[in-house]
Amino acid sequence: MAQKHRVLGIDPGTNVMGYGIIESDGKNPHLVVMGTLKLSKFENHYMRLNRIYERVSGLITQYSPDELAIEAPFFGKNVQSMLKLGRAQGVAMAAAIHHELPITEYAPLKIKLAVTGNGSASKEQVADMLRRILHIPQEKMDPQLDATDAVAAALCHYYQMKSPILEKGCKSWKEYIAKNSDKVIK
Repeated sequence: MAQKHRVLGIDPGTNVMGYGIIESDGKNPHLVVMGTLKLSKFENHYMRLNRIYERVSGLITQYSPDELAIEAPFFGKNVQSMLKLGRAQGVAMAAAIHHELPITEYAPLKIKLAVTGNGSASKEQVADMLRRILHIPQEKMDPQLDATDAVAAALCHYYQMKSPILEKGCKSWKEYIAKNSDKVIK
């Protein structure tokens, strides 16, 4: 039996942070847990950052993921919002670094594309696709779309890790084809 591999996905935020963990035994991934951390009860931004660090550390300790997949902030017009979001992402990453967890960042477009096949899919479309792919009963779906966005980041990472390029230790499709030229249809 293949060794189980867990990926913690984080959708960083300063009001709501989504998290989700998927696990795979080498075949199909399944959901371990998903949820949200509501931060609006903390008036002080620094207290919110501290809570993000504590919660991400707690998830790592409780579930022992092998890697962290985190959504990269997208560029917006409000510089202050971007700064706060970047801090939230950085604190979550610092917690992973503290626990010696490898980190991979994914752009929102790449996550949506990996999960739905459409880089401009809505959050609702992403959530519905996750429900279908991971066979999550409707009643177990978290109504907060931040949670499903975090699971989507984890699933995106799982798909990247299952790429034949990575499985064969190649850095590009060109290198993969060169190493496997005897198997390529001409």
